[in-house]
Amino acid sequence: MKKLFIYGTMALMALTSCNDFLDKAPLDAFTNTPAYWSNTSNLDNQCNTFYNNYSGYGNGSGGGWFYFKTLSDDQVDYQSTVWTYTSVLATSTNWSSPFTEIRRANYIIEGLQTSSLDDAVKANYEGLARLNRAWQYYQLVRMYGDVQWITTVVDPADKDVVYGPRTDRDVVMDNVLEDLNYAATTITGTNKQRFSADMALAMKADITLYEGTYCKYRNASDNAGKAADNTRAEKYLRECVAACEALMGKGYSLNPSYKGNYNSISLSSNPEMIFYKPYSQNVFMHSTIDYTVNTSGTSGMTKNAFDNYLFLDGKPKATTTMDTNDAAVKDADGKYSLESVLAVRDKRLAVTLDPVLCFKGSAYSRAGVSGFTSTTGYGIAKYDNPEELAVGDRNSINKQYTDCPLFWLSVVYLNFAEAKAELGTLTQADLDKSINKLQERAGLPGMTTQPEADPANNMGVSNLIWEIRRCRRCELMCDNWTRYWDLIRWHKLDLLDSSKNPTIYLGANMKNVENPEVDVNSDGYMIGSNTLNQPRTYEPKHYFYPIPTTQLTLNTNMEQNPFWK
Repeated sequence: MKKLFIYGTMALMALTSCNDFLDKAPLDAFTNTPAYWSNTSNLDNQCNTFYNNYSGYGNGSGGGWFYFKTLSDDQVDYQSTVWTYTSVLATSTNWSSPFTEIRRANYIIEGLQTSSLDDAVKANYEGLARLNRAWQYYQLVRMYGDVQWITTVVDPADKDVVYGPRTDRDVVMDNVLEDLNYAATTITGTNKQRFSADMALAMKADITLYEGTYCKYRNASDNAGKAADNTRAEKYLRECVAACEALMGKGYSLNPSYKGNYNSISLSSNPEMIFYKPYSQNVFMHSTIDYTVNTSGTSGMTKNAFDNYLFLDGKPKATTTMDTNDAAVKDADGKYSLESVLAVRDKRLAVTLDPVLCFKGSAYSRAGVSGFTSTTGYGIAKYDNPEELAVGDRNSINKQYTDCPLFWLSVVYLNFAEAKAELGTLTQADLDKSINKLQERAGLPGMTTQPEADPANNMGVSNLIWEIRRCRRCELMCDNWTRYWDLIRWHKLDLLDSSKNPTIYLGANMKNVENPEVDVNSDGYMIGSNTLNQPRTYEPKHYFYPIPTTQLTLNTNMEQNPFWK
């Protein structure tokens, strides 16, 4: 399939931002006339700009959604381990940028009302705009809770809208669902590099699972007065199941290679992909692999995450009869090998990590790259492709050209199983046609509807839901900041408190390391680099980002989020 290089290449149309999020200049790079909106090339140009919002592995030298999003219990960042916000800022692109894209979407929707194109053609473009409006509002609601729901291109003189109160987040999400349903029934085309109806269904599955579980587990004290709402939760979980079932019936299938989803120079023939971001050598590239071999330090996997992986008998560390010794041993090259440790675990672990520890005093050179170290001793290798990329293309900024998955079948299977488990309707047949396919690829026995208890279950959920959450964590390790937002929707953000959960700051077992140059605890586990002076203390305020103070000054009808006042 021909690669379409639209990501990162479209110049943003002139949407100049002022202080207030609604006070924007119009799209002044064109004459806003019916003739303009009746030209499909113009509409393509407008809609193509939305692709810039799907970062994937990043554009050029910048970071992306994979590996870099380290605020969770999965990784220890090599620079900072604290919360995204520790104080209220005057401005933030997390607040302003989504509204810029929402305004773009509304401009397209309004313009189409004057278009002379056929109704089906107009519906396709409106679907594209509403899909992306839904995506931006989903980001805003996750971060801020209540936000203004805007469906028109607002005149800055309209003070009632510009300086109006925020809309209840439940109302916003209901509107998001309407947008997604419209998009899933009107968008045409099947190219996996472009927006499609299937991609809209996959997005809907993600968003409705989030909303359903968020509403089930939230509480009034931590979530801005919003108590759990089981009726609402069930509605959204059923919507998630329906979206997943639609996709599961469309002929997608698992890629035999787990790692092949992440390090391929072409995902065009991957049967698992629903929507992916293409890159190409010397045309459009990223830097994700280079950052995983950064000589200044890399963000390693935590002991907490490592211990989450099952043993090949399908049992956790507490109940397995297999060898649980996780201490690396010195090999013939003087490195500390994990070969025997990884050999008895979920096969995803062995392709996610480097085969030896890498730490100060024992740097590792992965397939010819310069020696690097990890904050925890565990290096992240799942995105690298030394078989097909030259050394210079792997350890240089803006030289990698592996394609990036954005929506794919594994996640659909995970969403389906979790939604049905939360509804209490998950059957063995459901498991076998979804999550057990992932278990098989990982070399694990199939999951049953009545798994044995794991003493590590610290989430207050059933054994079944615990195991589904475990599979999700392992399958999506270091991907898309999934873990952080999962903890938000499960109302388990307190698990990121390092004093109460010290294993989120620990790394590899270094009992066999002679005179280590890194800090270790009394049990021989590496203490994550930079964490001694960066304790992370949970407070309920972290369930929301703070509203930038500039917005509160301009709009006195808007209040600061709870606990940030």
